[in-house]
Amino acid sequence: MLDLKFIRENAELVREALEKRCTTAPLDGILELDTLRRRKTIELEELRRQRKETARQFKGEGAPGEKAMTDARDLRTMLKDMEEEVNNLDKQLLELLLQIPNIPHSSVPVGKDETEGKITRTWQAPKTFDFTPKPHWEIGESLDIIDFARGIKLSGSRFYVLKGLGARLQRALIAFMLDLHTRHHGYKEIYPPWMVKRECMVASGNLPKFADNLYHDEEDDLWFVPTAEVPLTNLHRDEIIPPGVLPIHYAAYTACFRREKMSAGKDVRGIKRGHQFDKVELYKFVEPENSMDELEKLVLDAEAVCERLGLPYRIKALCTGDLGFSSMKTYDIEVWAPGSEEWLEVSSCSNCGDFQARRANIRYRATADEKPRFVHTLNGSGLAIPRIMIAVLENYQQADGSVAIPEVLQAFMGHKTINPD
Repeated sequence: MLDLKFIRENAELVREALEKRCTTAPLDGILELDTLRRRKTIELEELRRQRKETARQFKGEGAPGEKAMTDARDLRTMLKDMEEEVNNLDKQLLELLLQIPNIPHSSVPVGKDETEGKITRTWQAPKTFDFTPKPHWEIGESLDIIDFARGIKLSGSRFYVLKGLGARLQRALIAFMLDLHTRHHGYKEIYPPWMVKRECMVASGNLPKFADNLYHDEEDDLWFVPTAEVPLTNLHRDEIIPPGVLPIHYAAYTACFRREKMSAGKDVRGIKRGHQFDKVELYKFVEPENSMDELEKLVLDAEAVCERLGLPYRIKALCTGDLGFSSMKTYDIEVWAPGSEEWLEVSSCSNCGDFQARRANIRYRATADEKPRFVHTLNGSGLAIPRIMIAVLENYQQADGSVAIPEVLQAFMGHKTINPD
């Protein structure tokens, strides 16, 4: 959430940021409500002053007259009505403020959509084959490790069942990623709940913006997490982090639940997009002056997974029109899938500045005698499991129909290959 004072004093900058993002938000409504609220607040303070003055007068006199009593009752009624009006204005203002996205960092390229991001670097050239590589959905079915028909039978479209070494491959990837990030990159492993309260979704920036894409239990008002970013953001909600604790680096594995809204095309095939998928998430709480450096390190930590798996990848700096709602700067990591013939986004690493921290009221003290400041938060997939599985199956497929297991996964798998029956 943006600071109201900042919006008030930099309205044109915010308006320009919305234009760069190619989006709209109720900026004018916020400015109008803010003006009205400040005026009503002044009136409220004057009524409170009058009430205190009346109370002092009553103490200094004998029994008050009937008119004085009537005036005092009228004043109390006016004060109560004004307090209710200001409270309602506060609620309306907050509702509008929650609809304003973060302001892009000055280093973010200006553009309208995903086609205008900038490739900043690549690692290894896409692999060449002496046979025509198959897409993962054909590989998975031929090896009997992915069962689409039974996934649909159990839960409907966009679900699948992993079987045998397919399920084991997913488990191996999760274990490998968690071990890498915790043992070599300095992250602390967290196992959070997969259902959270409404305020957690608001704090992370998912509500109210993305309510239609979330799964919700109405009876208990619990929300299934679309990513571990949500519970990790809220671990320190309404806290002041003491001096010397930052930076805090967390890694968490969760299933993720999203209502994928898809059009017809190749994205509806295979396991690229599903309503349920697994992911290892990386999350950072850092001091503001270090957050851009921490973003670059976060990207390095995530891309190390691709390198150790031997998967060709590229890094793309997203343009303003492609940024996520809470992000002020984002890099995507994309791996090459030769059978599907496309680059797959396996991670988005974002610096959210103090946007989420304001919504979640997460502050820190640099020293014991300093005033608390809002932290900066960063998040990134480390990595998204289904798309990494796609890349492994398609890049490591062999001419005989088998799939070689990347060396770093063999100890977790107990196998060097997945062979046809």
